[in-house]
Amino acid sequence: MKITVAKEELQEKLSNIQNIVEKRNTMPILSHFLLEAGKNGSFITATDLETALREPLEMKVEKEGSICIPARKMFEIVREAEGDLNCESVDDQWLRIKTGASSFRLACLSSREFPAWPGMENMEEITAEAKSLAEMIEKTVYASGDSDTRYTLNGLLFHVTTDGRLSLVGTDGHRLAALAKSAEVKISEEKKMIVPKKAASELRKILDRKEGSIRMLLSKNHVLFSIGEIQFLTRLIEGTYPNYEQVIPASNDKKIHIEKSAFSRALRRVSLMAKDRTNAVKVDIGDNRMVVATSNPDIGEATDELSVEYAGEKVTLGLNARYLLDIIEVTASDRVIMEFQGALNPVLIRDEQDAEYRCVVMPMRI
Repeated sequence: MKITVAKEELQEKLSNIQNIVEKRNTMPILSHFLLEAGKNGSFITATDLETALREPLEMKVEKEGSICIPARKMFEIVREAEGDLNCESVDDQWLRIKTGASSFRLACLSSREFPAWPGMENMEEITAEAKSLAEMIEKTVYASGDSDTRYTLNGLLFHVTTDGRLSLVGTDGHRLAALAKSAEVKISEEKKMIVPKKAASELRKILDRKEGSIRMLLSKNHVLFSIGEIQFLTRLIEGTYPNYEQVIPASNDKKIHIEKSAFSRALRRVSLMAKDRTNAVKVDIGDNRMVVATSNPDIGEATDELSVEYAGEKVTLGLNARYLLDIIEVTASDRVIMEFQGALNPVLIRDEQDAEYRCVVMPMRI
């Protein structure tokens, strides 16, 4: 293999795969990416066996070939390079790199060792807008679990119905975020797929840079996102996701309209004095005002006040300030609506201008 590639082109593509390649060295090949150089098209592929990313790479190919290159070290070399990089493989074990006055000899692995791309059988298809799907992931992925023993909660639910409705749901058992939008579907029956949290986060980064529609190809154990010439594949989490519709409270008799930025500022100030593990704050609501307070015997206490739209009976809630801030940060409109029945009932938080975005926070005993 003998190629010439622009620094900016290679640096961008290597940046995209840094979070996908395996860093723990459990299998040396997973810390490498596969470079396939062909005169009819060249590609870069990375995988951690759960997720795989394949992207086209623009470069001049003098001699075709393929090789597995250490992802982190190559990224560091490219970042410090001055000008285009001339690369030539030697016996599937070494890569000679020349850039400006610098030269490197990098140990590599044979392309034959790289894991095969999983076969996709009995595929069904969904089409969605890239920017729309990126927004849906951003507004739900934060609520999914991290290393939860209930492993299905460590993913993002993609719930597709035959009437062309796509819902994304994230929950860790203490909070939930759900957003639904229309999509073009070609499926024979309702589908519920659990995409790993890491894969969903990486997918969002790719979608943020793209315009137009993308295709989701579904098989029994995998989903393939086809984004132009980019292919992003992830293994699905097996198991049954909780019935999220049962968790979302209906018929709430208490509704509070809150100016988002004022709420955010109050929560940030008061949570400075909250306990790090629980981030618990006490929220007193009544007479068109809200008082947010916390007390920590090891540090001190804090109180803040803001105006709200609420004329009902006075009520006190115990809530996790971090959970509330996560919701506020991704809400598009200037105001949010908080709904609940009582102090120990789940709290529903909605975007004032988007009825399809629903967030639930479980209360805490204060």
